Amino acid sequence: MPIHEADPWRRQYFAHVESVVDITTEDSDAWQWYPAHRWVYDKLVVAHSQGLEAGPHGTKPPRFPVFSKPIVNLKGMGIGSRILRSQADYEAHAAPGHFWMQLLEGRHVSSDLAVVDGKPHWWRHVTAKPAGEGTFDYWTIHAAPEPEIEARCGAWVREHLAGYTGMLNLETIGGTIIEVHLRFADQWPDLYGSGWVDAVVRLYETGIWDFADGMRRGGYSVVLFGPNGVCYRHPPSPLVEAIKREPGISSVQVTFREDIAPELHAMPPGGFRLAVVNGFDLAAALSARLRLETHFLERKPEPLALQG
Repeated sequence: MPIHEADPWRRQYFAHVESVVDITTEDSDAWQWYPAHRWVYDKLVVAHSQGLEAGPHGTKPPRFPVFSKPIVNLKGMGIGSRILRSQADYEAHAAPGHFWMQLLEGRHVSSDLAVVDGKPHWWRHVTAKPAGEGTFDYWTIHAAPEPEIEARCGAWVREHLAGYTGMLNLETIGGTIIEVHLRFADQWPDLYGSGWVDAVVRLYETGIWDFADGMRRGGYSVVLFGPNGVCYRHPPSPLVEAIKREPGISSVQVTFREDIAPELHAMPPGGFRLAVVNGFDLAAALSARLRLETHFLERKPEPLALQG
């Protein structure tokens, strides 16, 4: 598959693609394939590039609280992230390879960009409704632009990413960049509009961004989490297919692998991600999630300690 996707539940979006180019949705691939720009995965460098107070663990923050996380984390999912509220808290959680940065306030936005030689040519913005401990209730894919983010972060991209052509994902809080990824968010490409994936392929093939985006719609990506420490099984295919056919639903992802132990999945502290429902109608997506949740509850998966 020309679009390199590690998660089997997301390959549904790219199965039709035929191309001689290689396109990644994985940070581990991007780190290897783009050596001139891999520095963006160093979150401490990204913080300093914007004049933020930040330093590796072992250096003293000038004030608390601060936010702490790994300097490099190619697996995502907020692994190892936490707020440190005092010097004692800092000392208790000090870890090699982690850093602290000033605690930012404001909206947390994920933005996908199409970039040509370091210049943004297309933007789309997403916000999340958190559910606690690194989990999310749902994401809203907005149709409207974000002029402040596009101006401020666009200037950063033009200054720091000359020579890069491809997709880019930025995470911001209050308009300040906290993470940079040399890829797009692969959870909701079906919500960006018909032909969007093909436009991405053309960008990597030709270095030209050409996408008719005049009819964009808002969408939702609704997430189902279950308790950690449990061995789950996939819902039956007829149930998933029936949900996908419901009005307002675009796609369903069952977001774990049965052949890999649950503890080997990268998951946030607050839960184990079971499924994602994408759609253009929030009520329909929430109803679909409830149907999936009912299935998992009826199956009554056993705690790992009871597995034989």
